[in-house]
Amino acid sequence: MPDDDPPSYFEVALAQRACRQFAVRPVDDDLVTRCLTAATHAPSAENLQPWVFVVVRDDAVRRDIADLTRRRWREAGRRHSEGRLAPGLLADVDAGAETGLAGAPVLVVVAGDSTVAYPSTLPASVFPAVQNLLLAANALGLGSALTTLATLEATDLAAILGLPDHVHPMAVVPLGWPARPLGPPRRRPVDQVAHRDRFGTPWG
Repeated sequence: MPDDDPPSYFEVALAQRACRQFAVRPVDDDLVTRCLTAATHAPSAENLQPWVFVVVRDDAVRRDIADLTRRRWREAGRRHSEGRLAPGLLADVDAGAETGLAGAPVLVVVAGDSTVAYPSTLPASVFPAVQNLLLAANALGLGSALTTLATLEATDLAAILGLPDHVHPMAVVPLGWPARPLGPPRRRPVDQVAHRDRFGTPWG
C-alpha cells in the first residue's frame, strides 16, 4: 500500500479477515517492524506493556511451530470444528492448520511477561496488541491471522523458542502476502448484536 495514499482506519478495520494461505514472496523487515510498532501502541493494563514478540523466519523453527499447530488440529481441533463451521470455512481452516501456517514466511509469536504484569491481566494487554498487529498488516497489504492452537502446547512452544518460564506464549500470527485476494469478511450486522440500555432492546 503506497505511503502517500494510506487507507482510512475504517477501510482497514472493515476489511480485516484471516489469511491462511500465503504466496512464496518475502516480507521485508521494515514491514514487520511497522506491524510491531503498531502492536506496541495498543493499550495495556496499567500501561505496563508486558508484551513480548518473537519474530520467526528460520525455516526449521517455523516448521516446528507449524507441527505443533497441526498436531493439536488433528488431535482435537478438527473434531471440535466439524459440524460447527460451514463446509467452506472448515476447509479453509483445515488447509490453514495443515499447510498454511508452515507456508507463511514470518511467524510472530506473541507472549506475555508475568514479571511485568499480573498473569491475570496478560490477556487484556496482549490481545489488543495482537489486534493492532493484524490491522497494521492489513493496512500494508499483508495477510495475517490470529492463531492459538500452538499455544495449547505451551511447554513445547516455549522450548522451541527458548522462552523463560515467566514469558507465556499466547498467540501465533502468520504474516505474508496473501496467496489470493481475500474478499470482504462476513460479519453479523450491528443491529443483531447491539442493544440499547438493556439486553433485548434493539440498538437500531
